[in-house]
Amino acid sequence: MSDENSNPLEGFPVECLEIKNLCEKIVSYYPNADIELVQKAYLFSKQAHEGQFRRSGEPYISHPVGVAEILADLKLDLPTIMTGLLHDTVEDTEVTLEDVSKNFGTVVSELVDGVTKITQLSFRNTHDKQSENVRKMIVAMGKDVRVILVKLADRLHNMRTLGHMKYEKQIRIGQETLDIYAPLASRLGISSIKIELEDLSFRYTQPDRYYELVQKVAKKKKEREKYIEEVKKILEQDLEGEFKGEYDIQGRPKHFYSIYKKMAASNLDYEQVYDLLAFRILVDTIPHCYEVLGHIHTLFKPVPGRFKDYIAIPKANNYRSLHTTVIGPGAERIEIQIRTKEMHLIAESGIAAHWKYKNSGKVDIKLEEQMEWLQELVSLHQQSGSSGEFLENVKTDLFDSHIYVFTPKGEVREFREGATPIDFAYAIHTDVGNSCVAARLNGKMVPLRTKMKSGDTVEVLTSKNKTPSKDWLKYCVTSKAKSRIRAFVQEEERKRAREIGADLLEKEFRKYGMSVAKLLSDEVIMDNEELRKSGANDLEDLYVRIGYGKVLPRQVVKALEPEAESVDEKITEDSFLSKAYKSAVQRKKKSRSIISVDGMDDILVRFAKCCTPIPGDPIKGFISRGRGITIHKSDCEKIFAIDNDRSVDVEWTVKSAPEGVERTVRIRVVAQDIPGLLKMMSDVFASLGINIFNAQIRTTKDRKAVCMFDVAVKDTSQLTKAIQNLSKIKGILGVTRMTQI
Repeated sequence: MSDENSNPLEGFPVECLEIKNLCEKIVSYYPNADIELVQKAYLFSKQAHEGQFRRSGEPYISHPVGVAEILADLKLDLPTIMTGLLHDTVEDTEVTLEDVSKNFGTVVSELVDGVTKITQLSFRNTHDKQSENVRKMIVAMGKDVRVILVKLADRLHNMRTLGHMKYEKQIRIGQETLDIYAPLASRLGISSIKIELEDLSFRYTQPDRYYELVQKVAKKKKEREKYIEEVKKILEQDLEGEFKGEYDIQGRPKHFYSIYKKMAASNLDYEQVYDLLAFRILVDTIPHCYEVLGHIHTLFKPVPGRFKDYIAIPKANNYRSLHTTVIGPGAERIEIQIRTKEMHLIAESGIAAHWKYKNSGKVDIKLEEQMEWLQELVSLHQQSGSSGEFLENVKTDLFDSHIYVFTPKGEVREFREGATPIDFAYAIHTDVGNSCVAARLNGKMVPLRTKMKSGDTVEVLTSKNKTPSKDWLKYCVTSKAKSRIRAFVQEEERKRAREIGADLLEKEFRKYGMSVAKLLSDEVIMDNEELRKSGANDLEDLYVRIGYGKVLPRQVVKALEPEAESVDEKITEDSFLSKAYKSAVQRKKKSRSIISVDGMDDILVRFAKCCTPIPGDPIKGFISRGRGITIHKSDCEKIFAIDNDRSVDVEWTVKSAPEGVERTVRIRVVAQDIPGLLKMMSDVFASLGINIFNAQIRTTKDRKAVCMFDVAVKDTSQLTKAIQNLSKIKGILGVTRMTQI
């Protein structure tokens, strides 16, 4: 503000003096702001919270004002700042969303609704409540990202005043902040809020370590300040000599939580931690960034492997900067960041830096690419089975450790560390993921379970005949891939269960001279009390529940015709279920199943883990309620405890499992502990085309090596060859197929 005559706050209302500082902040970056709207929101909130106090004893209105000031520091628009002032009115007072909408418009009321916690619902425990609140927040955030900016400001102000809460709440809220809100601030690129949230959370979750670190840092304050000035002087002298652009050099110690993570990761004491100082050089243009980098690497020796170019390849939150670690004066490691002033604004304010005010006061937001991850999170809430599952997905997708890989066209994709080509395929498109069969990493064919590394160029190969396998869930880490695979598998199982259920019910109705088409419909199910008790909502759902064994066809007959009598012998429910499976109509379509159940090859089957049968093994099948048919080896000890009425005739439909349907078995090898033996055993498996999923080796006191191999085989013939060839190796004492994995 230039002078008193041009001051838009001249004549500021006395009743609004508490927000004068807030209004001055707004006018500093938005001179044409309608400050009267802010004053109106403040007075509305103050009246609504009249008589309410914070734990500190302050009037409650101090909290909404504090939240609004944090939002103004981020230079956000008026609706967002007004939401900060009003965000607790609907939750904690008699004010309704209709009242907010009537006084401040639809935009503000929708923002307030997105921020408002769920208070009308009942939850079993605090974790459920937290999970549901996060779910609602993410969904609302997908509609308008300003919701999370208000929520972050709300959390930051609460963390600043957390000292007035009970110790147990300090721990819980601090940990929740570390798990959810600090990573969210990081993902949105708001480093100023992220750093403060982390340090405050560290202070309350681990107070002993926090204050111990504070003391150690404070002891070296003068020494650190002297060193910072020394480095700045060296840099300035060099740049003033040859660099023609404008620059600003800043030096600072790293924040407490960052130092603590370094100590914890490497199990080091504070005195053993290097690169505790960070320097930042701000310049005008991108070419200047690289020019300054050249000067620095001439002055100081760079540390190998510690250079990162986030200008050429920005982070997912649009963070751009050059990072290098060098050996500075006194052989100290120092980290230097080089960026333009515009990049620095985005690094500090993140997504908030995208709000640019036009003369009309409208907001121009360019967020599409940066917010792709958010849209994925929003889509997850529809596929997650529970709020708890959704919360875990959110935590997974906010995980800090990421890798960057290239598509064949040179586009950069970001993934969580540990991601495989399966994650890559689903990131491109669900159809690509569902049909992927193999991948090329840097031009070399690799299995889909191969972990990608930063810098890899990834190409996915697809096939129209390929479908996702439940085993893929073991080899992917992204929430999108996991949710799409689960959805596909569940849908396929549901389709099979529906067909089985329809066949079984039709067969049962015919036994009583009844017709499904004539007697059953969605309306009949809803009107029949007994059928409603079965849990079915409509006819399709009833078929599925019968197919899964949750409802018996005989129960449906009884519900419709309690006095109905069959011409067949009276049978028990269990034996009926077994016979119903045996007599179900054979499918006309071809199936990829490797098991046939009494001539039918499209029945839901699972293989028992107690004996791990493979093609070629003599097998028996038993009906398991809700899980279809369980396949055991005929000599499995567990089958003697199973009711024989549940047995069904099963057989292998193929002599050898097709590609991609191999069965996993465990082989135990006892050998002398001699060099090179492991390589020879691996060569045996490789020569037979057998993949090793897992290997565990231990050495006994008498120098014997006991090796456990989990391997994928097609049939007993391939397994027998492997055992025979292993037995021929000199030093092998015994080879056994284990009965359980």
